[in-house]
Amino acid sequence: MLSKPHTEFDRQWQVIARGAVDLLPEDEFRAKLQQSLKDNKPLRVKQGFDPTSPDIHLGHAVGIRKLKQFQDLGHKIVLIVGDYTALVGDPSGQSATRPMLSYDKIMENAETYQKQFFRILDRSKTEICSNGDWFKKMDFREIMHLATTFTVARVLERDDFSIRMKNGVPISLHELFYPLMQGYDSVAIRADIEIGATEQKFNLLAGRVIQQAYGQPPQAILTLPILVGLDGEKKMSKSLGNYIGITDDPRDMFGKVMSIPDRLIYDYFLLTTEVALERLEDIKQQLSQPDINPMLLQKELGETLVDMYHHAGDGTTARDEFERVFSQKKLPDDIEELTKDRAVQLGLNADKLFLPNLLAKTGMCASSSEARSLIQSGSVYIVAETQHISFDEPVKDVKFEFPWPSVTTIIKVGKRR
Repeated sequence: MLSKPHTEFDRQWQVIARGAVDLLPEDEFRAKLQQSLKDNKPLRVKQGFDPTSPDIHLGHAVGIRKLKQFQDLGHKIVLIVGDYTALVGDPSGQSATRPMLSYDKIMENAETYQKQFFRILDRSKTEICSNGDWFKKMDFREIMHLATTFTVARVLERDDFSIRMKNGVPISLHELFYPLMQGYDSVAIRADIEIGATEQKFNLLAGRVIQQAYGQPPQAILTLPILVGLDGEKKMSKSLGNYIGITDDPRDMFGKVMSIPDRLIYDYFLLTTEVALERLEDIKQQLSQPDINPMLLQKELGETLVDMYHHAGDGTTARDEFERVFSQKKLPDDIEELTKDRAVQLGLNADKLFLPNLLAKTGMCASSSEARSLIQSGSVYIVAETQHISFDEPVKDVKFEFPWPSVTTIIKVGKRR
């Protein structure tokens, strides 16, 4: 049972700690919050994002929702758009050097990121900075001074670097600067708190060291779990195709939620929604019962998430459509149609359609590589009266080609598309 908070500090601490893995150092964290309440002075809570792709998914939103909780408690949110750190690429959790993006592409992604941030955060109460604002002004002497705040030995202690060294995988010199740059961001905006995923823990702690080197009180840190993707194994990632985008169509979002493994239902409620703590406890209890039907909770989760990122009531509409299509085995009302003229406009060869290319060009898959992966896993089906392929016989040939069909042909990807 949850204990009812007795003081404002208890209330805020309960909200802040929800879903967190680390609150470090906890005594300093508590002291910062107590002083903030005593002085009626909001904490400056920081998170940085490197705009390496154009879309934000629920995995990114775990941190943004935690920022929203701080914001609702009256604290100041500072978003760092890492236009310069994105040039380096965060080595956290990486087994090889990240490819460098062009600055123009980074800035294009950054603009899209900001639009998506404010589907969650209150723009009027959010401070946004680009770390290029300070890094582009630093001369080489200042960069050298920043480099003196950390030793090479300490940087190489991090697991991803030590593993790469052990396996003989090269580490580029510029990668060693990443934790220093992220730490200096905390100096530049005088952060009291920094949040990030558990894989960011080294970088967050580096910020404390660098702030002290520049004569500032060190920030406390809060880490959050990495959200596992729809495959139930790897972290949510657009490149892996196991993600739910916060701009996904309501029906697609709901359908993706319905593919989440049962064992992840509680984690998704905890990390991606604002469901009350009492309801969370109830969900945990229900899932522990042997006779529970988890699909009912999945549908509640799907409705909740759709309503969060779309209009109220869209979740119910998406649920009704899902039940009509999948429970009653009917086709969706509005399957998108591809005409021969449209195919040519998309750059497809309308005389002979190459299936992976068709799926990528029409947006059924994020890329040709995702399409090939789904074909190999038996998740792509084609049905037409003149073909010997049905929904019961998936296409498994990644080189599959077929002529423009003479009758209406339906292509199905997974359970939803």
